[in-house]
Amino acid sequence: MKKLFLSKIKESLISVLPVTLIVIILNFTPLVNLSSKEVITFSISAVFLILGIGLFTLGADIAMTPMGEHVGSGLTKSRNLKLLLIVCFALGLLITVAEPDLAVLADQVGSKLLIIFVGVGVGIFLLLAVLKIVFKKDLASMLIYFYMALFALALLLLAIDPENKNLIPLSFDSGGVTTGPITVPFIMALGVGIAATIGGRNANENSFGLVALCSVGPILAVMVLSLTSSGDIAAPDVKDYLIADNVLLSILETLWETTKDVTLALGLVVGFFFIINFIFLKLPKKKLVQILIGSGVTYVGLIVFLTSVHIGFMPVGFKMGQELAKASPYAVSIIGFILGLVVVLAEPAVHVLNKQVEEITQGTVSKKAMMIALSVGVGVSICLSVIRIIFGFSILYYLIPGYLISLGLSFFVPKIYTAIAFDSGGVASGPLTSTFILPFAIGTCVAMNGNILSDAFGIVAMVAMTPLITIQMLGFTSISKQRVRQKLAMKKILDEEDDQIIQFL
Repeated sequence: MKKLFLSKIKESLISVLPVTLIVIILNFTPLVNLSSKEVITFSISAVFLILGIGLFTLGADIAMTPMGEHVGSGLTKSRNLKLLLIVCFALGLLITVAEPDLAVLADQVGSKLLIIFVGVGVGIFLLLAVLKIVFKKDLASMLIYFYMALFALALLLLAIDPENKNLIPLSFDSGGVTTGPITVPFIMALGVGIAATIGGRNANENSFGLVALCSVGPILAVMVLSLTSSGDIAAPDVKDYLIADNVLLSILETLWETTKDVTLALGLVVGFFFIINFIFLKLPKKKLVQILIGSGVTYVGLIVFLTSVHIGFMPVGFKMGQELAKASPYAVSIIGFILGLVVVLAEPAVHVLNKQVEEITQGTVSKKAMMIALSVGVGVSICLSVIRIIFGFSILYYLIPGYLISLGLSFFVPKIYTAIAFDSGGVASGPLTSTFILPFAIGTCVAMNGNILSDAFGIVAMVAMTPLITIQMLGFTSISKQRVRQKLAMKKILDEEDDQIIQFL
């Protein structure tokens, strides 16, 4: 395990270092002026962030992924569809209610009711995702139907009450943050376990799509909440994004709050798993001990990770956005693009997704190709989001054509690329996006005197959308190259046959 841990630390170092270097380099330019306290706090947070990601990814390999696979395969073998659906709904609700990413977003808008609505939304759509696997339904058709319904509902809400324009970006952001570091490994492994047990020719392809569908539920839930919110949802207070005067006290308070959140999150997931195991799975003691150890490693990793981003990354992200916007709107757009290229490297769930994709596709979709596609997509999304903040237009001007393009591409690429792409969208918008990139956007918005709810929010939704296009384009390019190779191979065979005929004559 020591060798594996060192490997994970090396991966996380490579992931976090680019973001850290960009921040430090910008501090030596006229564009950004961080105080010595901010630089020291950020640098120390970066070190602990590396440790947190390393521990989390190690724990996910040992515990979270096996737990999901065992629940999926074990309940599917029971051939009790009703039981499988009830358990999956309960899992979707429990994991989402306890997801730290969602708690961060809810705290920023001051609405605990948001968590309950989103939890129910995820539970319902996880149930639908399991039905998709069981009955082998086409993911692209389901996504087209649901996203068309979502956009129709969004336009209807705007027609009924124009004030809902402030909550549309928050609705789509909720879909991105819900699929966080606890949810993704478990839900993806759950799909793999169910699909592998059911079997069939396209079992691997059929296992993807759970994260994609679970991202739809929160959007719908928050739109419904917006009709009954009665002013419960408010813009965040910019004071929350400043480094506290007493940093040590702030660290202790954040550590305590984070520990409570993660204890609830993992406690619900692990506790529910052991109940399911006691009643149905009955795994050997050795396997259960391994899962307990892995859960402990995940627990420590998440606490370290989330505390680090709250203490050091959130305040620095806010101040960078604020100062870059004051210096030059063009500068904040360019830096936003560069940050997007590298920030996705530090999302812990991205590494879990890329590893599972490479294994399931047997190397057809490599981790390197996935990471490049995700980085470019996120970079473009943040750049476009900054442009939207500058000019103050609706997020729907991006989302409607963006999803039309991504859904249209689903007709021209292999289905597995569509499933991977839509899963990647939810995974890319992880905790670092909500605690560094979103504050970056809020800082930019504050500097430009914009509306935080309608202009700054929505950046998480953009981060979740653009990978849908870039990864499907990766699939389109792969297919094109394959066809060219096939044509060249056929031409070579024909040329050789012609040569043989000429020699014979």
